[in-house]
Amino acid sequence: MMYGLLGMAVVIAILGVVNTLAMSVFERTREIGMLRAIGLDRSGIRQMVRLESVVISLFGAVLGIGTGIFLAWAGGGLTRTSMQEYETVLPWERLGTFLVLALMIGVLAAIWPARRAARLNMLQSIQPS
Repeated sequence: MMYGLLGMAVVIAILGVVNTLAMSVFERTREIGMLRAIGLDRSGIRQMVRLESVVISLFGAVLGIGTGIFLAWAGGGLTRTSMQEYETVLPWERLGTFLVLALMIGVLAAIWPARRAARLNMLQSIQPS
C-alpha cells in the first residue's frame, strides 16, 4: 500500500516537473532565443533544461526525505514514551535509491520541454511582440 502511494506521488511529481519546465520554456522564449543568437547550440539548450529539471527533482526529493525523517523522528519521540524498546531506523540504501530515482525522473521529465526549447526559432523568439 505504501509503495502504491509512493508510486502515485512519483507520477504526480513527474507531471509537476514537466509542467513547471514547460511553463518555464514558454515564459523564457526570448531568453532562450537570445542564448541561441549569441551562440549556444541546440544541445546546450537541451542540457540547460535537463539540468534545471534535475535540480528541481533533487531539491524536491531532498526536501521530501528530510521532512519524512523529521516526522519519523518527532513521531518516534512521542512513541518512545509509551514503548521503551522503540527505535527509529533509517533505511539508508532505500533513501539513496530514491535520490537516484529522483535524478532519473528529472532527466526523463525534461525530454519534452528540452526538445521544445531546442526547436524554438531564434529569430521569432527575440522579436518584440
